[in-house]
Amino acid sequence: MNENPPDNEEPVPAQRLLQNSLVRLLRERPFYAHLLLGCRRRFVSSTHALGLTVVNGSPTLQVDGERFSAYPADQRQALLEHVILHLLHLHPLRRGGHHRMTWDLACDLAINPSIAGLPATAALPEQYRLEPGLAAEEYAAILSQRFDTGNLSGEGIGDAERDAGGVTGHKAVENRSAPMATSDDHTIWSESDSTPLKLAEQAVRDLVTDAQRQAQGQIPDGVRDLVAGWLAPPAISWRDVLHQFVATAGRIGHRATWMREHRRFSHVTPGQRKRHRLHLLVAIDVSESTDRQELREAFAAELMQIARSRESRITVLYANSFIRRIDSLSGHQVQLEVYRGGGFTDLRPPFAHARTLTPPPAAIIYLTDGFGEAPAQMDFPTLWVLTKEGRKPVDWGIELRLEV
Repeated sequence: MNENPPDNEEPVPAQRLLQNSLVRLLRERPFYAHLLLGCRRRFVSSTHALGLTVVNGSPTLQVDGERFSAYPADQRQALLEHVILHLLHLHPLRRGGHHRMTWDLACDLAINPSIAGLPATAALPEQYRLEPGLAAEEYAAILSQRFDTGNLSGEGIGDAERDAGGVTGHKAVENRSAPMATSDDHTIWSESDSTPLKLAEQAVRDLVTDAQRQAQGQIPDGVRDLVAGWLAPPAISWRDVLHQFVATAGRIGHRATWMREHRRFSHVTPGQRKRHRLHLLVAIDVSESTDRQELREAFAAELMQIARSRESRITVLYANSFIRRIDSLSGHQVQLEVYRGGGFTDLRPPFAHARTLTPPPAAIIYLTDGFGEAPAQMDFPTLWVLTKEGRKPVDWGIELRLEV
């Protein structure tokens, strides 16, 4: 199991309550439980008990301990299933041109009929006189015709609401029995905008692959076809995954500043200022598995393209059981040597070295076969670039299979 620590502290009872709910889910829906155990966690004060989004390439479970504890055990389990189904369907990233409120409701209508034990306020298709079993996009298309959206501010619903039967105006609020609230916090879905779709797909694919293995193939019947799609070989090339991962790391290296006005807007908004040039740490496993010139040349060529396209600094570590050599590269100076080290592999030294760097790297890219001991957890976004026969050593991080 991946015991990711919460990103911020919360009283122990809230953590224990979540852990107990996950233990119950392990007995009844082990696949869902392992998916959630693979997510980062953060405890906050929110309008909803739970929420799940993708933050800088990492699926992240948000929990409001007080609200979560207010539900009975069966409803807590149902809510956990609810958020994981949103992730499996990539609902946080599929909004497209749909209005947020319409999309939020449509996503709940698409998954709620398959979940037993949800709170009574959960939205269901029959409450809107709609048939079950449609995709979120289909529900959104229908709902967009029924609701008169206002000025796109707030929740996006103006005074001239319509109920499922077509009644308009303030009277509709009194007559409409269908709820407008979502079962979980969808406002955090906007955080997924920082992650390119293909990179998010790879992160979820890794999560599904690990959960399927740990659950020993016990997949709920309702999501078997969906999971089979996730387990199929991805259509995206390893080069695209690498470039999108680095692009996401580059966005982490920016921060807002109120010291100057954003030139694209006339009103007062925070501008963007580079905190520092993009700093990446690239670790090269010098065991025999990566001792192939064509493999390292292909990998180095992509890093060279990345370095030339932006102001960047790349720290390259050659390591097996310890760090053998350190190079600092920038701009056009990118060349990965075939450094022969031999011996057994310990994947931990490069991560320990990353913590000593100032400024710290925006992300870590590790070229390896994955056979070696790795840290139990890691704060740096990590891309495991694995050889064809390699394996991902831990549950955290994004997997990329390098085949040349």
